[in-house]
Amino acid sequence: MIKVIISGYGKMGHMIEKELQRKGISLVEASEDITATDPAVAKECVCIDFTTPDAFRANYPFIAKHFKAAVIGTTGWNDIKDKVLAAFREAGTPMIYASNFSLGVNALFKALQKACELLKDAGYTPEIEEIHHIHKLDAPSGTAKTMAELVEQYLGETTEINSIREGEVPGIHTLTLTSACDKLTLRHEAFSREGFAKGAVVAALMTEGLQGCHMFGELL
Repeated sequence: MIKVIISGYGKMGHMIEKELQRKGISLVEASEDITATDPAVAKECVCIDFTTPDAFRANYPFIAKHFKAAVIGTTGWNDIKDKVLAAFREAGTPMIYASNFSLGVNALFKALQKACELLKDAGYTPEIEEIHHIHKLDAPSGTAKTMAELVEQYLGETTEINSIREGEVPGIHTLTLTSACDKLTLRHEAFSREGFAKGAVVAALMTEGLQGCHMFGELL
């Protein structure tokens, strides 16, 4: 059975800890500063990272160099994606990353892809809206950016993202495809962060025997 160290011990870190306990998976530690981890200990562990964009940018070289494997749930680093993936590949450290580890959101991605394939060149205009709690640091969300990338790839259309921050909303993502004849709406609403934690632990288990860097949705 794998051993895990959590990088970032905020609300998500606590959720992941509870999910690890439910699965009977060993949590070695939960750290606010992952670079303080003993490299000898790190080499035996999977790092599950849910920190901030700035923290991940500072920490990813250490994670890539010292950990057995990594699951990266932090978003907001797409502009350095090539550097990050290169660091993990050069270190030979398997890494699974996602803009959203919810199984439901990854089902949304697949449904979005299929809908866009079917409606390409049929006169549909896409719109994306995402709503999150007021504490979320990045806007648009990484999930919404992934949706926009899929729309561009499979529908052949670019779309703006409307980002709303209100209350304590865990996350709502909506794609509408509108034509002169009708409208199709695809929507995912998270009730809590629990779904993200469940998916991250599923991903951590997937790292056993894995090589290379992979998006979570590709492995499901």
